Amino acid sequence: MARVVNQETATVRVVVVDDEALMRAGLSMILGSAPDLEVVAVCDGPAALDTVVRHRPDVVLLDIHMPDVSGLAVLPRLRALPDAPVVAMLSAFASDDFVYTALLDGAAGYLLKDSDPAQLIREVRALATGSRPLAPAVAPLVIDGYLARGSASAARKAATLSSREREVLALVARGLTNAEIGRVLNLAPSTVKDYVHSLIGRLGLRNRVQAAVLADRAGLLREEFPPHGEFPPHGEAAT
Repeated sequence: MARVVNQETATVRVVVVDDEALMRAGLSMILGSAPDLEVVAVCDGPAALDTVVRHRPDVVLLDIHMPDVSGLAVLPRLRALPDAPVVAMLSAFASDDFVYTALLDGAAGYLLKDSDPAQLIREVRALATGSRPLAPAVAPLVIDGYLARGSASAARKAATLSSREREVLALVARGLTNAEIGRVLNLAPSTVKDYVHSLIGRLGLRNRVQAAVLADRAGLLREEFPPHGEFPPHGEAAT
């Protein structure tokens, strides 16, 4: 687990890893202007591991796009160190592929090189105290990716269900009670209860609300099922 700094009593020690000398110098100047931040070393990608071991920083700003070694290859090595530093990726690009890979591999944040200097200082401070800052241009990529993966996962789970189970799940998502679902599908309420209980367990859910969310993400509310009783309009319970 990466260390957390108490900024009331300690200066945050930073290592900057970037293949461009000018970028290293600029970041050092920006971060060094803050009284509570100290850039203890700068280096390129191949020297990153040795530099971090030698200087034991609290935070590492790690460039992704380096010609000799990718920051994504360096990241897991830094994260595997004893008392590992907090590592945030530094990039000129807000690329969803790079963001997802970095965050899944343990990066605590994803910052852009064109960030406002004051913002960059705030982000490094946040990293040192355990927060996980994302550049404003990156946050929508993470949210959209989460939603897309949630929909894909829901669709895969729904694909394992029988036609009747999908009908029951769709009606749960419409807010119908077991008795109302029974009237629509010509089933006894006890049978519907068994279906719902089984679906929640099989799909790894906790309650009907989660079942409804999964059904919506899987697109079941847009499916057409063979007629049984009358489907109430979406959002309205049967009467």
